[in-house]
Amino acid sequence: MRNKKLFSFLVALTYCILTFSLSVQAQRAQLTDEQKILQTLHSISSHELFEYVKELASEKYGGRLTGTEEYNASAKWVASHFKKWGIKPAGDKGTYLQAFPNPYTLILKDCEVYLHVPYKKSVLKKYYTYEDEFIPGATSASGEVTAEVIYVGYGATAPELGYDDYKGVDVKGKIVLMEREAPVSSNADPELFKKWRPYSFHQYKLENAVKHGARGMLYNYGPISNPNNSYDKNFIYSHVGSVVVEDMFAGTGKKHSDVVAKIRKTLKPQSFSTGKTVTIKNTTEHHPDGIAYNLIGILEGSDPELKDELIIIGGHLDHLGYCYELMPGANDNASSIAVIMGIAEALADCPIKPRRSVMFLCFGAEEQGVVGSQYYCDHPVFPLEKTIGFVNMDGVGCGDKVSALAAENFPEFWEFIKKANEKYIHRMIRPSYFSNIARPRLDAARFMWKGVPTISFGVYGSRSYYHVTKDDIDTITPEILEDMAQLIFAAVLDMANQDSLDFRK
Repeated sequence: MRNKKLFSFLVALTYCILTFSLSVQAQRAQLTDEQKILQTLHSISSHELFEYVKELASEKYGGRLTGTEEYNASAKWVASHFKKWGIKPAGDKGTYLQAFPNPYTLILKDCEVYLHVPYKKSVLKKYYTYEDEFIPGATSASGEVTAEVIYVGYGATAPELGYDDYKGVDVKGKIVLMEREAPVSSNADPELFKKWRPYSFHQYKLENAVKHGARGMLYNYGPISNPNNSYDKNFIYSHVGSVVVEDMFAGTGKKHSDVVAKIRKTLKPQSFSTGKTVTIKNTTEHHPDGIAYNLIGILEGSDPELKDELIIIGGHLDHLGYCYELMPGANDNASSIAVIMGIAEALADCPIKPRRSVMFLCFGAEEQGVVGSQYYCDHPVFPLEKTIGFVNMDGVGCGDKVSALAAENFPEFWEFIKKANEKYIHRMIRPSYFSNIARPRLDAARFMWKGVPTISFGVYGSRSYYHVTKDDIDTITPEILEDMAQLIFAAVLDMANQDSLDFRK
């Protein structure tokens, strides 16, 4: 008797659910196209997007360093949602994943930097504070080096420019103190900068230090974590900030800011021995045979002809892993992946189907040299010449204002964003021009170099943290996640349904 009542209840419940579902479908059928778009747009929830960021930034995924099992797990988690929403896999062999080789280095506990301070007949040790004053180099070798510190400016040997930071100083077996970037600006003098560009790469600076016999490096870079560098099994380095740099200059009769200003003004080296002795100790584990993955899903267009044209919505999934504490990467770049997920679900669910195909592309190894986007551009799963445009996002979770890098490069592309914002979102968006001549810092750069029209979005206006442990869920502004997802959803759907579209002209 009890089973019969239960069966009757389940039948009644199923009937109610089906009736409700049919009623919703009937109501949807009566809506105008604009009302259907609005209904889908408002289904995008800040709460849901915030939970996506929270999940990706959790310790479960270990900071999502490309090559690690934790990164792979985060990619599979995103892919599981794509599958649920009907986003088709577009990676290798029918999967969502596109594999490529990518070495990586794990930074473990027991890392330190300290200054040897002569005091009477003994030597004291001044230990520097993790994160505030130093962060281990994220591709450092494992080991310890104690040596004199030699300041070598920008670490460049450029005979065609008549410039050599290593001339007149002996760095063999020593630790070099070095500036990041180059002594000239890409904005101030683009043509001059192009000559200096090869010497602005982190990889060049490290490799040149090794070539000159240095054993270690204090890199004046933040201090922040950054795995975008070369690895040498005998070279130990850490990133340092102003406290360490000023200590190296103390008592030398030189002021750091004056020396840098003189290099930039004269383009002449100002290298010298600081007379200081420092110990750098790092504990690391290098994986030369690492395998990385891009995550690729596609929503095929509904038009038999236009589906052969593609719009990409993308951002990088990876972050920094542990260095040696967890780097959560909530804003950079779990925020963008959450927004991509929100857009993917909305486009898949929208009754108004995009006529062109839309790809959702989550890159690996952006933090390790913008490698994932380069690999995709060299091995596209959809012809680049048929790729109408690429909407890139990087750091879209902290603040209330939006930047649109390269919007002024592609005014017709930008018009769709502008129109969607004026119609639905009403956020302050700052369009800008992107010369794209410096070393690549964004996935957008790789696509622009291949001739793909690209706009890259970021968010600003509140306190955020870059490449440190404080980039966590507490910094995220849920409302901006929702607005970004709604903005890109509306703009891309509009683009995807145009009869003709060509941003390259």
